[in-house]
Amino acid sequence: NPRNAAAGSLRQLDSSIAAARGLDIIVFNLQAAEGKTFASHSETLDFLKAQGFPVSPYYSVFDNMEDVWNEIQRLGNMRDELPFGIDGAVVKINSLIQRKLLGETTSTPKWAAAFKYPPEQKETTLVCIETNVGRTGVLTPLAILEPVRLAGTTVSRATLHNLDIIRERDIRVGDRVIVQKAGDIIPEIVASVKEKRTGSEKIFSFPERCPSCGEIVFADIGDDGTSSVYRCENPACPAQLERGLVHFAHAMSIDGLGPALVRLLIEQNLVHDAGDIYALTKDDIAALPRMGAKSAENLLSSIENSKKNGASAVINALGIRHTGEAGAESLMRHFASVDQLMNASVDEILAVEDVGEVTARTLVEYFALPETKNLIEKLKIFGVSLESAKNSADTEEKPQIFAGKT
Repeated sequence: NPRNAAAGSLRQLDSSIAAARGLDIIVFNLQAAEGKTFASHSETLDFLKAQGFPVSPYYSVFDNMEDVWNEIQRLGNMRDELPFGIDGAVVKINSLIQRKLLGETTSTPKWAAAFKYPPEQKETTLVCIETNVGRTGVLTPLAILEPVRLAGTTVSRATLHNLDIIRERDIRVGDRVIVQKAGDIIPEIVASVKEKRTGSEKIFSFPERCPSCGEIVFADIGDDGTSSVYRCENPACPAQLERGLVHFAHAMSIDGLGPALVRLLIEQNLVHDAGDIYALTKDDIAALPRMGAKSAENLLSSIENSKKNGASAVINALGIRHTGEAGAESLMRHFASVDQLMNASVDEILAVEDVGEVTARTLVEYFALPETKNLIEKLKIFGVSLESAKNSADTEEKPQIFAGKT
């Protein structure tokens, strides 16, 4: 967005790059002026303007809340006409003496309040719905839109999350749709414009075969006999492998191993599972496009350091369904090692705090897979720590001072 683009430009080490980007500024506050005193905020803005600084022309002083509210609405109605983007209006106490009396917290002044406008909405056409495959095999619909300018950027795609949302909002391929940015950041389809339908629109359904590997797609059937979640269960699915490795690298804090590099490693046939990350050599990495000897050294150092993260980091990194970071920590506080967890029964896993039957069964099924056993064995061979830290002195249980209290 414009704010991030401006901030990134200012951080350029070469100031000539920033100078070429046509940055502009509107000064909205005077922090200090040597030898000058002011009674009010509006006085400081008038002073800044007189010195030649660009100041917003849209500031006004009122002595009652009715006028303040009318001004907030007026500014909101002008949003599209303003020469800069806004997502709200700020009401401030004008008197600087009163501001001092009111004070501020470490991050927020008590003498100002922001009013946020509803997200800007635009109408466009839903061209098609693509299907992406996540690291757990779940198929996610992605809306491809006729590009539309929205809240400072051009939007051409929006997440649809799952089939339930498509059904609830009755979204069809070819529809005219209303788009907004959730939190002024993430594009989403709010509704379809049904009155503009021509009859050529198509109801979306998930493909019968995985768009990545071509295997049959399975539906997770709920208690009501319907399903909103569709899944590819092929463990060798390329899309799952790519996203799974990106998740593994993030969870194990392997700096530099992002989506682009993971994709390259898969394309070059260098990795087939997370264990292969630890088999990479300096020559393997340095030979890749946009990678050199120094980049290879840094990545290998990060991979080596990740071996010491411990069992809970590994369990989180494996991306097992229903088991995230907090769940992995709970499991490894209970079990002494990944091996012990691998050999545990459903009932033994159910003894772990906050672990339910679905999670316990999923873990048993996951660790029974030959691919999982091979991966764990590979991680052991490469020296990745699979031991729990539950018995070490630094994780000794602390006194529960709030136990039994409400």
